[in-house]
Amino acid sequence: MNVTPADFDVARTQRPQTKFFAWALPAMASALFAFSSVAAATESIKNSDCLECHGEESLNKTGTDGKKVSVFVDQKLFNLSVHNTLSCVDCHGDLTAKHPDDNQPAQPVSCADCHADETSEYADSIHGASHKLGASAAASCADCHGKHDMLPAKHPASPVFKLNLPNTCAQCHSNTNLTREYHISNENPGHYLESIHGQALTKMGLIVAPSCNDCHGVHDIKRSVDRESPINHQNIAKTCGQCHVKVEEVYDKSIHGKLLAAGDKRGPVCTDCHSAHEVEKPINGHFKQVSDQRCGKCHEDSLKHYRDTYHGKSMALGKPSQASDVAACYDCHGHHDVLPPTDPASRLSATNIVATCKQCHPDANPGFAAYRPHANPLDKENYPVLHVVFLFMTSLLVGVFVFFGLHTLAWLVRAVYLYWHDSKKFREAKFEVQRDDEWFTRFVPFERFLHFLVVTSFLLLVITGMPLKFYYTDWAKTIFSVLGGAESARMLHRFGAIVTFLYFGLHVGSLTLNFWRSRGFIRDPQTRKLCLRRVSQAVFGPDSMMPTLQDWRDFLAHNKWFFGKGPKPQFDRWTYWEKFDYFAVFWGVFIIGLSGLVMWFPEFFTRFLPGWIINVALIIHSDEALLAAGFIFTIHFFNTHFRLEKFPMDTVIFSGRVSKTEMLHERRRWYDRLVAAGKLDQHRVRDEWERWKSIARFFGFLFFGLGLVLLALIVYAMLSRLMH
Repeated sequence: MNVTPADFDVARTQRPQTKFFAWALPAMASALFAFSSVAAATESIKNSDCLECHGEESLNKTGTDGKKVSVFVDQKLFNLSVHNTLSCVDCHGDLTAKHPDDNQPAQPVSCADCHADETSEYADSIHGASHKLGASAAASCADCHGKHDMLPAKHPASPVFKLNLPNTCAQCHSNTNLTREYHISNENPGHYLESIHGQALTKMGLIVAPSCNDCHGVHDIKRSVDRESPINHQNIAKTCGQCHVKVEEVYDKSIHGKLLAAGDKRGPVCTDCHSAHEVEKPINGHFKQVSDQRCGKCHEDSLKHYRDTYHGKSMALGKPSQASDVAACYDCHGHHDVLPPTDPASRLSATNIVATCKQCHPDANPGFAAYRPHANPLDKENYPVLHVVFLFMTSLLVGVFVFFGLHTLAWLVRAVYLYWHDSKKFREAKFEVQRDDEWFTRFVPFERFLHFLVVTSFLLLVITGMPLKFYYTDWAKTIFSVLGGAESARMLHRFGAIVTFLYFGLHVGSLTLNFWRSRGFIRDPQTRKLCLRRVSQAVFGPDSMMPTLQDWRDFLAHNKWFFGKGPKPQFDRWTYWEKFDYFAVFWGVFIIGLSGLVMWFPEFFTRFLPGWIINVALIIHSDEALLAAGFIFTIHFFNTHFRLEKFPMDTVIFSGRVSKTEMLHERRRWYDRLVAAGKLDQHRVRDEWERWKSIARFFGFLFFGLGLVLLALIVYAMLSRLMH
């Protein structure tokens, strides 16, 4: 009922005053009395009255969990606080003068009477909502702002001052017990202090650097799944764009920004690449080293085949400080300006790709730019040439190991069988082979020198090359770390390649010289026939490494002996397996060397070859190197050292000499041929081996042992890949 002045006039003419005062005056008197009673009660409670007890530092109360809680109020801090003009009962309005004798504990303070807007925002926040759901440990006003010592937010001593805010938030968000209890994200805000933002704020004092509230909000903090949250996936770019304005403009035009604008959740945002609290400088080597992993979260297939390239492998194996020398995803695709290659503005468009490659390869050309960094050799539709090359190399690798693996197994079984049936005779024969009094030259010093170059360069190439193939193993990372990183390993690998070309050139030169000496350019027909016979003997004779029909006969006879179907064959100076090893070096140096040169000088070769030749070279180089290493450390080691009659090592390649007993036992045809030709004494040597055999054995066992260790690591790496 609304009462107006006119109503009062009507009431006067009708003399209702008596009735009005009859009810109005008593009501007004009662209200006035009640107000005066409350005012008297509150006025009677002064701050000094409260501080008589609460000013004692030892004053405690028992909390709901049974623990003692301090209720001490420091008057000095209160006098400096933002609320120093208020009295205790302005906040604790439920208290009466009878407190604490009424045994009524003080109720939680409500800030809403003075801070209605902030309280409303807080009620809708994750903290306020958690309180409503019974999460008593969720942050309240006092947890962030303080209690009786509350200071203005801009005061340097305030817990919510920008420089102090990270530590204030960390009180809860770094508490593992609390985060586990309430299932709070494991994004440790303590990492923020080590980030570029945290360092700028806390170390450099740059107040413009973002703190917790700049990204998460103040009183209206919400979960990331909340569409209104500043850290919601859809809003993160705008949140970061408050400071990084130009970056946001570039990002909005990129393929990622367009996906986000279209509502596609696959569109990555700032935190997907830079993380939330661990933001670091993009020029930091560590950032570059992990960038491929972050891109790979969405582009898993591209990452997988990027890892098959030298860039990807050296990035995985290198040190963070050396990552700047290796191309990462964003070096080619861009940073915030990622665009599809079909876009003319893309760094990978037909007009821009050469310039992009020239950032690292100054001599890059259109052919070089045609290299396929994410090529999948198993995809025969898109990469038919690579697929054929991959199948060929895989078939070659498997075929060689299956064929010679069975050959080696049969030989081993036969040797064990003979040893088992007459071990005494076997040991005596082995002792005589090693302790004979007559020795003959099998390798001249030049050949032994070349073998030394072969061994040292091969081991260097394997040590520096195999970690790249098996980059995903811990041992590969350890080897590269010991070597000093990818750059050092690359230089050592190239040095090993130079030594390989050196010994190969020396050997070919030696063969050419011998052939030249045997040519005989004489016009006399009779003499010419003699010279041709000499040339034929030099090329296809028993002292030559050229395979002949006799080697095929020896192979068949040897395999019959494996299965007890015939006598053990006698060989000449060279056996069929030694000739295979010899020509395997020719094949390996050619195929591995040529493919290695393509990868070493890609800009040169792509001047006249298509860019995918680099991909072909990588497949051939990698698989052929694995074939060479696996064959040497297994088949060759068995044929030369693992056989029971040779174990633990055949030192002939170091000493160059072979005993008469061994010649009669294994190379009887060579011995008989030398005797028949009267050349046996030309090969006879004095016993100078004892003077330096200990040194030769040391290096022999060192090389031999290193090869076995590398073999074990390779087998482990291959098995671990198969298991995953």
